[in-house]
Amino acid sequence: MQIDKIKTQLENPDFQYRLKAIAALKDYESEVAVPLLTNLLHDSEFLVRSFVARGLGNQQSAESFAALMQIMKFDDTPNVRAEAANSLSLFGRVAVSHLVLTFYQDDHWLVRRSILAALAEMDCPEELFDICVHGLKDEDFTVEESAVDGLGLLADSSQNAAALSQLLSLVNAESWRMRVRVAYALKRFDAAEAKTALNQLRQDQDHRVVGAALEDLLPQ
Repeated sequence: MQIDKIKTQLENPDFQYRLKAIAALKDYESEVAVPLLTNLLHDSEFLVRSFVARGLGNQQSAESFAALMQIMKFDDTPNVRAEAANSLSLFGRVAVSHLVLTFYQDDHWLVRRSILAALAEMDCPEELFDICVHGLKDEDFTVEESAVDGLGLLADSSQNAAALSQLLSLVNAESWRMRVRVAYALKRFDAAEAKTALNQLRQDQDHRVVGAALEDLLPQ
């Protein structure tokens, strides 16, 4: 799409045209695309702002990073803030501390799960462990589950022992769903304590936990 047409569609009252124009900006350099994207930071349609956040992630510049920071901190729609967090993670190590801080400050489950998923894909075991421990205290169960999954991903990292310790403390969790997640996470660890805990979960009172703990041992 030609840039003149993109500019015209970005001002179209029908947000569907604005979405198409935003998508077309991926073919342009950041010097052209970022100013046009940032003009829509306060668009009335949250879907448009979400596309803007995604588009900014494809533009590696100081201006796009700053715009994403603004969206992640101040947008009033969790979906948009979560999209901004995902896009920020594409900038690599420079984004990690900002994502961790947002995890502490923004208690919406969607934003927190997005940050957990993003840091799990990055090489930052200390920071991932930090937010996983914090996520275990979340009131939303899906965040707790994601935190357990994150701890499992630390099995081959410098946070191996600390992550295992956290998981072992959850073997007797009240929720069967939590014990299922713990069983899967523990399978990533080679330590004797992990194997002992898995043996306990294979005798759990809930068949779903037993199934999860036994899964790898059953014949296919």
